[in-house]
Amino acid sequence: MTITSVLVANRGEIARRVFATCRRRGLATVAVFSDADAGSPHVREADSAVRLPGSTPAETYLRGDLIIEAARRAGADAVHPGYGFLAENAGFARAVIEAGLTWIGPDPDTIEVMGSKVASKRRMADAGVPVLGLLEPDAITEADLPVLVKASAGGGGRGMRIVRTLAELPGAVASASREAGAAFGDPTVFCERYLDAGHHVEVQIMADAHGAVWALGERECSLQRRHQKVIEEAPSPLVDRLGGDLRKRLLAAGRDAAAAVGYRGAGTVEFLADEHGDFWFLEMNTRLQVEHPVTECVTGTDLVGLQLDIAAGLTLRGPEPAMTGHAIEARLYAESPVDDWRPQTGTVATFDVPGVTARFGRTAADGIRLDSGVEDGSVVGTHYDAMLAKVVAYAPTRDAAARQLAAALRRTRIHGVTTNRDLLVASLLHPVFLAGTADTSFYVTHPPASLTAGAGLDPALGAVVAALSDAAAGRGPLLRGVTSGFRNIPVGYRSRTYAAGDREIEVRYRFGRDGLEVAGMSGLALVEAGAGTVVLDVDGVRRTWTVGRFDDHVVVDGPRGTVELRRVPRFTDPSARLPAGALTAPMPGTVVRVEVKKGDTVVADQPLLWLEAMKMEHVVRAPADGTVTDLPVTVGQQVGQGTTLAVVAGPDD
Repeated sequence: MTITSVLVANRGEIARRVFATCRRRGLATVAVFSDADAGSPHVREADSAVRLPGSTPAETYLRGDLIIEAARRAGADAVHPGYGFLAENAGFARAVIEAGLTWIGPDPDTIEVMGSKVASKRRMADAGVPVLGLLEPDAITEADLPVLVKASAGGGGRGMRIVRTLAELPGAVASASREAGAAFGDPTVFCERYLDAGHHVEVQIMADAHGAVWALGERECSLQRRHQKVIEEAPSPLVDRLGGDLRKRLLAAGRDAAAAVGYRGAGTVEFLADEHGDFWFLEMNTRLQVEHPVTECVTGTDLVGLQLDIAAGLTLRGPEPAMTGHAIEARLYAESPVDDWRPQTGTVATFDVPGVTARFGRTAADGIRLDSGVEDGSVVGTHYDAMLAKVVAYAPTRDAAARQLAAALRRTRIHGVTTNRDLLVASLLHPVFLAGTADTSFYVTHPPASLTAGAGLDPALGAVVAALSDAAAGRGPLLRGVTSGFRNIPVGYRSRTYAAGDREIEVRYRFGRDGLEVAGMSGLALVEAGAGTVVLDVDGVRRTWTVGRFDDHVVVDGPRGTVELRRVPRFTDPSARLPAGALTAPMPGTVVRVEVKKGDTVVADQPLLWLEAMKMEHVVRAPADGTVTDLPVTVGQQVGQGTTLAVVAGPDD
């Protein structure tokens, strides 16, 4: 069959990634978009685009009927599902085929079997692939603990809960089921034995309709938070380190898994491996993976191109590709890792990754690839995943790839939203990661707060840079030796105040006989200061910073890190002050559960209520012992960022 026009039933960077291959092949592209995504880059880049009315996934990207109608209206003859949303929905795949369109994915029956974590584990056990045992929630005893509650129909960390006591089990099952239903449309969950530490290793499969099955090497994705991958790489450092026949056995198990279900198309067989070289089947993702770029780099393949070939009925030609060199991918998220990985919302004022050698395609060795769904001005909302981009380094060796990726991330400028950039840099350069021994417990044994301690620019120095830049923005450039305003009688200090988080920093500076003087800070000498760049000698070392602005914020970027500051007005509106003990919404969301009522006595860290945002539930806890004196929200209520959710008064309030 011939494919001429492809609709991508997805959004953001995955839609842009598929479009890139389609453009290289001369195929027309069709985007779909929700109202929240109307201004997104993937919409502008497509040859045509069709609106899906609404903003939530349930109204838009999970509406298979609307997507198929969009394909008809735009003249598309094929549908690529991307990943997430309906990518592993067998009913949608059948509907696409029944509509006379080419489905760029596995057969619906295969998706159905492998999409059920319960059914797939049973099928793999029958095929001789090692699996972790399945457990019924009602039959779990103390001897089975700890266990992992998992969504049967999804992945990406949604609908997952670790349970260490029987008392936690009912609440974990209920919470995971709600989250799974919201994210995947299927609330079914199951339990399996949980291993506190291990290595997440997966095999990339590609199979055609003529019996050929390729295993395109393996990837390791052990650095995870909330069971979502953060850093991925190929080949696996565990496999390289243990050696022997481990790679051979893993790739064979991947091929066996694909053959057991008559697989066709791109898929990933995921395993949990230990330090002894044993491994167990976790699940099979019947779609393209987020981390597919690292495999493309080390094998020299275009996995989306192979998907198109297979969907068109072509065969896999030539020998199975082998891996060369090393590729590492880091996922840039709008989130605060030190605040329980809380997703962030807002407008991306600036997004700039320097030194990029390829976008949405394989880069040459010693290169940086960028797959991004955002650009300057993009809005990060509450309806979708908080991932901004994937930055990939490809180099001859693992150590070189890690250091190149860390350097690229350190120089990246992202203004407007809090991100995990500093955590990624610290992780890539950590001795445990560089040694190739990091496992799935890495962020438990190395909490984000400890990894990023001291990262970024010192806020006090950043405030000085911001003050000089703001002064230059209003008066013109400031230069060494030009002491604007200097008098024989010393003038008073100029003062500007900034906030870094909850910390306020007053900068008092003046230009005296010897140049720049900053109250309380020595060793600084001005070289030049403009609205966008400031150069200072700091203890005899010349350093340069760039300065960006948006709203009332100033962002200072330099080779040693970044600090984002907020200008503090001289006078504060009393009506804007919150009552003592007020807990505010960290992001826009929906209140899905409230566990307390007004007048209740609570203890520090006690869960008070749950917010649903970005397809995940977020717990709001009591900051200290006290009494709930106000509870102005109810279940089902939508709240904006900064809305007061509850007030907990301490004994002295």
